[in-house]
Amino acid sequence: MQPPITPQQAGTVRVFTQRFSSTRLGARLARHLALHQLHAWGVPHGSDVSDTVGLLVAELAANAVTHGRVPGRDFELRLTRTSPTLRIEVSDTRGERRPPSHTAPPPPLADGGRGLLLVEALADRWAVLDRVPVGKTVRVELDLP
Repeated sequence: MQPPITPQQAGTVRVFTQRFSSTRLGARLARHLALHQLHAWGVPHGSDVSDTVGLLVAELAANAVTHGRVPGRDFELRLTRTSPTLRIEVSDTRGERRPPSHTAPPPPLADGGRGLLLVEALADRWAVLDRVPVGKTVRVELDLP
């Protein structure tokens, strides 16, 4: 159980950043470490927030290794927690961007294409941003209870 936040702690920002290989194993490891980090920050495994973050990181990491993979380059996961918000950012080095407005449902029998619909449904805010010097970042924000 976390002690109550005092006025001095209210401005605390916690950041976790890690690079992973652009492989299925890297995507699974990103999800696992994200949930471990949340637990260390006082968000218990199995809570609604933890489950939502697990789904979001799994989807964004899978997209990074499936659609954003550049051979020999990693993808990056960054979690940022402030008192009201948790931000998840997954960056890859492929430069093509698909704008957030592109979340039309796929044909009923399609094998994929539902991931960004999931992101849109679970996130309070999200966007696709250019990454300097190359690539893109998908940023998702959740308002914490």
